[in-house]
Amino acid sequence: MIDWLREPADPVVALAGGDLPLVIRRHPRATRMTLRLADDGESARVTLPRWGTTREALKFAQSRADWLELQRAKKPARAEPVPGGSLSFRGRALAIDWCESRPRRVLASDNAIRLGGPRETLTPRLKRWLQGEARELFAEDLAFYAGRAGLSTPDFSLSGARRRWGSCSSNGTVRLNWRLVMAPDHVRRSVVAHETAHRVHFDHSPAFHALLADLFEGDLPHAEAWLKANGPGLFASFD
Repeated sequence: MIDWLREPADPVVALAGGDLPLVIRRHPRATRMTLRLADDGESARVTLPRWGTTREALKFAQSRADWLELQRAKKPARAEPVPGGSLSFRGRALAIDWCESRPRRVLASDNAIRLGGPRETLTPRLKRWLQGEARELFAEDLAFYAGRAGLSTPDFSLSGARRRWGSCSSNGTVRLNWRLVMAPDHVRRSVVAHETAHRVHFDHSPAFHALLADLFEGDLPHAEAWLKANGPGLFASFD
């Protein structure tokens, strides 16, 4: 069992740009301390053995403040959707064509997203639209790969996780990160194929990888490389 701990005093790491919240995670199988910056760059996490102390975790994180600063600098800057800007959808940058007098409903073409309604609700409405599109695409993807694997189409839900693109529970229920709808189709589908393979092999054994290779029709290394390089950018537009 993994035990998450957030100290009452809200521990922080002092950086040049201000204090960075620190989350302390104790893991029963950890043998050393490790440090990770959250995908949104808004916090850091230390994982340590159960016998580790909060003081040691704070000292460890502070000793790597320069590294944290460097990693934060690499994170994509926060950039909410704005009229005249663009929004990534299925790997394409679509222009945001907004006019308040138009209907609120989002209409997408090959090169633009058109909508109206209040300016102050633009971001949440675009987010809901993307989530709706993601739900439809995931349903199609899951049915396709379940058929290839000889399985029934599973129940699924959308996830907004910061670190995981997908997950599969022991009962076969799949969770998929809605932000994948902003990635190219083959990238999104590679994650769905991955979670479908987990419905058969609940591990990352050679049998799992062999099944995934059979299920996914695209270039898996290319899809994984795209997600590694561009995945953090998918978090820049929405909370």
